[in-house]
Order: sequence, then structure tokens, then C-alpha cells
Amino acid sequence: MRSALLTLILSFLIMMAAGPVFLPVLQRLKFGQTERSYGPASHLKKQGTLTMGGLIMLVALVPSALLFSPAGDRLHLMLAMLLFVLGFTAIGFLDDYIKVALHRNLGLKPWQKIVLQFGLALGLAFYCYLHEDIGSKIIVPFVNVEWDLGLWYIPFSMFVTIAVVNSANLTDGVDGLLSSVTTVTAVVLALIALFMKASGVNEAVVDSAMVLCAALAGACLGFLRYNAHPARVFMGDVGSFQLGAVVAVAALVLRLPLLLPLVALPYVLSAVSDIIQAASYKFRHRRYFRMAPLHHHLELLGMSETRIVAIYTALTALACVLALLALGVE
Repeated sequence: MRSALLTLILSFLIMMAAGPVFLPVLQRLKFGQTERSYGPASHLKKQGTLTMGGLIMLVALVPSALLFSPAGDRLHLMLAMLLFVLGFTAIGFLDDYIKVALHRNLGLKPWQKIVLQFGLALGLAFYCYLHEDIGSKIIVPFVNVEWDLGLWYIPFSMFVTIAVVNSANLTDGVDGLLSSVTTVTAVVLALIALFMKASGVNEAVVDSAMVLCAALAGACLGFLRYNAHPARVFMGDVGSFQLGAVVAVAALVLRLPLLLPLVALPYVLSAVSDIIQAASYKFRHRRYFRMAPLHHHLELLGMSETRIVAIYTALTALACVLALLALGVE
């Protein structure tokens, strides 16, 4: 627990200190946001706001996670987790760089994103499947039994990883939204890891996941200094992919992917509302929402960005409490 708390504090302090250093660099590089014409009209005033702030978060996340990671032979798990996180972060960076530097507003083509994400998700799935302390068994919440998926674990965990990363990306549409809800998610995942450690689960696994989640929570908290409404910098895909990857990796390592619909509820709301909107328009030629994902629908109903963030954060906290109850935390 002490290492997780120190990780969170260090990550937060690095983020707070790195912001004033890196923001002018982003300004000189002219890394400004280009708002899409089909987004909410209120977002057009955000044109030119600095983006790719996820690079600053990476500066806070990686060193703090490595410094307080389990040492010795147990370090390999943290290195592997960070490697996959960096892989997804790199995809986000390429997407942002194409938008900002090459002035192609849509970034990477959809098939390019899917191919790259598929490869990383496949590698992560095999790593977890072959790891002696993770394997193909997942924990079923509420009944708290282990379910051995066998080889089906590979496609299942790939689906979870890709879904979480892209859902996090969809959630990043309102100032401070993704940072706020992911802070809650990361803290609760760290608490769950602590609970599992007390229950006798492999110490190296839970310690690594706990430290990584604590580093993410600290980075998100620090980033809110610059990302809360009105945002001075957006995290970009390099940030949203990074956050989604940490949440997905931690959930797989802890063998708790089935708990993600609760601990990452805003991600689910964003993805499901987007799917409903697309399917409805394609097959029924009508839209259920004024705009998808759901947070944009709420904006168009007249709800302020700060209120949306407050509501989403509260819902995330309540859902995470239910998740703790689902695991029998006492």
C-alpha cells in the first residue's frame, strides 16, 4: 500500500512540474487541436487549443511506475505491462501526429488503427495466457469463482483490450471528463489489487498492477490542472489510448476483465451510445441521440461540460462501489 501511495504522489508531482515545461514546447511545435465541423458547435471555440498532452502524462506515468515497481525477478511483469501501454500510446501518437503535423484531420485510417491494435492486443493476450501467474482463468464477479476460458481466452482478452482502448478514446470529448473518471477507475483498481494481495493472490502480480494504477491515478490528477474546463491542453489520442491501455492491462493482469463494465462505466456508456447511434441510423435511418457519444448528447441538451464531468465522475464512483461489493471486499 505504501508503494502505491508514494507512486501516486510522485506521478502527480511529476505531472504538475512537467506541465509548465512541456506546454510551451507543444506551443512552439504548433500542436493545436483541429475541431471537426460535425462536432458540437460549442467546441469550435476550442480550435487551436494545445493537444497531445498525453505525452506529458507519459513522462509522469513511466518513471513513477518503474521506481516503485516490485524489484528483482518480479520487475519483468511491470516492464511487459508498460511495453504494451507504450505500444498503444504510440498508435495514439501516430494518429495525433498525422492530424496535427500533416493536417489530415481524421489521422490514421480506421483499418490502420485496427491492424496495429489487433497486433498489440494479440501479443498482450498471449503474454497473459502464457504467464504462470495469470493464465486463462478469469474471476466472475458476484459469485467470485474462477472461469477457465482455455484457448478462448485469447480472442476474449483481445476483444476486451481493443474495446477498452477505443471506448476510452470515445470518452475523451469533454474538458476533464476522461481524466476525472479514469482517476476513480485507477484508484479503485489499485484498491482491488490491495484486497487481492491480502487474500493471498500472487504478490508480484497484484503489486505490479497496483503500482501501475496508482501511477495512472497520479498522472490523471495532475493533468486535470491543465485539462479541467476550460482546458489549456487536450490529451489527444496519445493520452486516451494510454489511459485505456493501462486500464485494460491492469484488468487482465488481475484477471478481472468482467469487472470493467462497472469500474469503467463511462467507457461503456460512450461505446454503447455510439454503437446504438450508428446502428440505428444505418438500419432505421433515425438517430436516438442528438449526437453520440452520450456526453455530446447531454451537451446538446444544454448541460454544461463541468456538470457532465461531475455526473459522470459520481456515476463512476457509485459503479466502483458496486464493483467492490461484487468482489466481496470487506
